[in-house]
Amino acid sequence: MIQKRAVEKTDEAFLLQLYISTRADELAAWGWDKQMQEQFLQLQFLAQKNSYSTQYPDAEHLLIFSENIPAGRIMIARTETKITLVDISLLPHHRNKGIGCTLIRELQQEAADTSRPLHLSVLPTNRAIHLYERLGFQTIDSSGFHIGMEWTPTSSDEGPSI
Repeated sequence: MIQKRAVEKTDEAFLLQLYISTRADELAAWGWDKQMQEQFLQLQFLAQKNSYSTQYPDAEHLLIFSENIPAGRIMIARTETKITLVDISLLPHHRNKGIGCTLIRELQQEAADTSRPLHLSVLPTNRAIHLYERLGFQTIDSSGFHIGMEWTPTSSDEGPSI
């Protein structure tokens, strides 16, 4: 069972741990020692946090729980014209269990119910691209460091079944 709750200040250590888990494979290839990796990742975590709060000041920031155990986080920004999946991250042992798929399908249902497109961006090397494509997202921009993707409900679409 998946639960969600708003992120609190006391969740900062978990969020850092989660962020580090999303970058572990990338950093392992760089050959840095553990102290150098930790310093770099702490700076990158703070940079991401500041960037998200600047770009999406009203985003909903939720902790994801699986069977009452912290599993990840999701950030969603909503405007009158679109829904943006700012970030979804899961700890490695919670990946590939349908959690991300379920949460994205919930957002697709919301998008269909409100007749708004659902946007996200993803690094070209992120394996989640395949999930997004399976869920019907289309590439709308690949000119920068990220790939912009969109899922648009059709007029006859009642959203995906959850």
